[in-house]
Amino acid sequence: MLRLELADISRSAAALTVVILVAAILNQVLRPQLRFIWHCFIRPLGATDQKNRLDKFYEGQADIYDTTRNSLLRGRNTMLSLSASHLRSLRAFKPRKRLVWVDLGGGTGHNIELMDKHIPIKSFDAVYLIDLCEPLLQVARKRFSAKGWTNVIVLCQDACQFILPEWTNGKDPKGSVGLITLSYSLSMIPSYYSLLDRIDYVLAPEDGLLGVVDFYTAGKQPSLHEKAIGGTSKECGWLSRWFWQIWFDFDHVSLGPSRRSYLEYKFGTVKSYNGRNQFIVPFIVRIPYYIWLGRPRTCDVSKVCYTFEVEGGNLIGNCSPMLLHDGRVEEFVQPLENGDPVLNVKEMDRSTYVIIDITPPLSSFHYQVNKPWRLPYYEQPIHKEFRTYVYSFTWEDPFEDMKHLNLSKNDSMLIITSGGDNALHYAIEAQPQYIHCVDMNPCQGHLAELKLAALQSLSYDEFFSLFGSGRHPSFRKLLDSKLAPHLSSSAYQFWRLNDDAFSSAFYLRGYSGWALRAIRLIFSIAGVIKYVRRLCESDTIEAQVKIWQKKLRPVLLNPIVVALLQNPVFCWNALGVPLNQRRMLLEEGSMYDFICHTLDPLISKYLLKTDNYFYLLALLGHYTPACCPSYLTLPGFNALKSNNNGRLDAFRLHTDSIVNVLRGLLPNSLTRALIMDHLDWFNPGSQDAVEEVAEFYRVLATGGMMFWRSASRKPWYNEIFRKAGFDVTPVAIRDGSCAIDRVNMYASFWRAVKS
Repeated sequence: MLRLELADISRSAAALTVVILVAAILNQVLRPQLRFIWHCFIRPLGATDQKNRLDKFYEGQADIYDTTRNSLLRGRNTMLSLSASHLRSLRAFKPRKRLVWVDLGGGTGHNIELMDKHIPIKSFDAVYLIDLCEPLLQVARKRFSAKGWTNVIVLCQDACQFILPEWTNGKDPKGSVGLITLSYSLSMIPSYYSLLDRIDYVLAPEDGLLGVVDFYTAGKQPSLHEKAIGGTSKECGWLSRWFWQIWFDFDHVSLGPSRRSYLEYKFGTVKSYNGRNQFIVPFIVRIPYYIWLGRPRTCDVSKVCYTFEVEGGNLIGNCSPMLLHDGRVEEFVQPLENGDPVLNVKEMDRSTYVIIDITPPLSSFHYQVNKPWRLPYYEQPIHKEFRTYVYSFTWEDPFEDMKHLNLSKNDSMLIITSGGDNALHYAIEAQPQYIHCVDMNPCQGHLAELKLAALQSLSYDEFFSLFGSGRHPSFRKLLDSKLAPHLSSSAYQFWRLNDDAFSSAFYLRGYSGWALRAIRLIFSIAGVIKYVRRLCESDTIEAQVKIWQKKLRPVLLNPIVVALLQNPVFCWNALGVPLNQRRMLLEEGSMYDFICHTLDPLISKYLLKTDNYFYLLALLGHYTPACCPSYLTLPGFNALKSNNNGRLDAFRLHTDSIVNVLRGLLPNSLTRALIMDHLDWFNPGSQDAVEEVAEFYRVLATGGMMFWRSASRKPWYNEIFRKAGFDVTPVAIRDGSCAIDRVNMYASFWRAVKS
């Protein structure tokens, strides 16, 4: 009996010990969070003015502020990384100019410590941390003292009236600051109008940068222009707006839309990203926050405007009353002859006009810090139909194109953007003056921009890892630190939202990726995956043909597979083949015949291992150094990088229909055009096709050439070209016995010359 009682006591003691240990651990782990909850939500402040309120709010939690805010205040490191990369670009030609950074509302100095990973703090001439809360500043002083940063100065000041020590002795502070950041502080500063006005005054007009990250709420944007500036997913639902504004108002944090609206009005937007912080409970608690970079509106954007308006024929996003004039208005709109005016009004001398510029800022495209490849566009309903890119690679043979283009440095060309591969090939081989890449799908433009940005900023190994191997372990880091300064705000938002695109297999994504996945699945089910690898590794045509004929051809010509490839849903969603083109294809023969006439001649002519990167990619899901597009080879990469990436200056990326782009271009401004299979998408007899061909005739110079491919041996629209005045001849027509190029999917290849 005594033994049982002792055993019970021992067990009770052990249980009590465990409870005490668990309680101690929980106390150690949860104590910061409990203090955070007490000071933020329970403890009454009892203060009236801003400084006393802040001091009382933070005095009991200053030492745990950084610990308890990491998961709540998202985006701070991203904002700093973006600021650092853009600042380097802005100051590339003035590296020795004095650099001053002011972190407004910087609190404990956490931001400055984070920035040291992106730009060494010692490389700044001066760093000022300004905050009104003394308890937080005490933490900052200890932090900087431990780091030994003598160029960091902590000032307890009102951000709306901040004064730097270097502004004494009557020195005008105008344009003296290179970088200003606001990290979750703009929403806490009552007089935000005077704050932003002051920032605008002291920020350097040409190379100054403002970075902001904060919570926000926003309703529907009143115009396409404002929607384009605010970025994707800016709008918050009514419940989200109502709840978060009330919730944060208890802590004197204002999430009303007016702060961000004035920010986007006062400055030119460079980058904008709208996110949702899934704090505590994912998918339920989603606090809206944004990351934003901007420049003073006084910065010189005249070269960008010229690129867009004169070279690209694009006036979108420029709200200035001083549009560049190039005579196109008189050209397209004939003057009206209405006789003498009823009223005798004396014509004003244009030199006496006074233009009061109180217009909104230009689009975010206009304030890009590097080459303006992407022309402005507003999001239209049709753009929403494209959730991602259809083509991650280009499915036309540029080597065959170059045999007939007769392309030179004096040529200006228009092509379909697609994956951007062929445009880069033409730039390598001929260096044309302008390459207008056109695509209605904004995501194709985002992909082309990414490739241009990567060429501009990455090493060859990094570049091939992305677009050759199709994977990179640190794409997100590359995006913020190297690629972002060369991307438009729209493209950055897209890749920020899809930053997992290169996590495993880039070319298996997008609509075309579904086709590659389907083929891999078919081969896997048939148990012939090992023969696919052997086919791609074959050293001779003979060995390649043997594997194809005995192992893989029977799988692809299986009736079930043929039926799948013929299905209209699969044709569009996986292969990017619309109904009209599918009809043209089937008019030439059955899907069985199409597969035979496409693949049999290819396998017997081109060695996949070294000479046909199109089908090597389709089978492996990636390129190899021995077989890839020209821009992925080291010589091609070096050619595009040469002369400070001079070949890339030719690119103009349009997000619009071809006919709208043509309407903006001057007569005789193009000498070459390649429209792939674009006209196969039109309904037979379409008036839209007639109008487009007429615009091509107007824009092409005499002797200018157009090229297209078709699923039909005799496309119905050839006659439209002839009627418009073109001389139309076939370049190649497939007969099933011989491949007309390394893709060989099209029934014909055509050329039209403006006579």
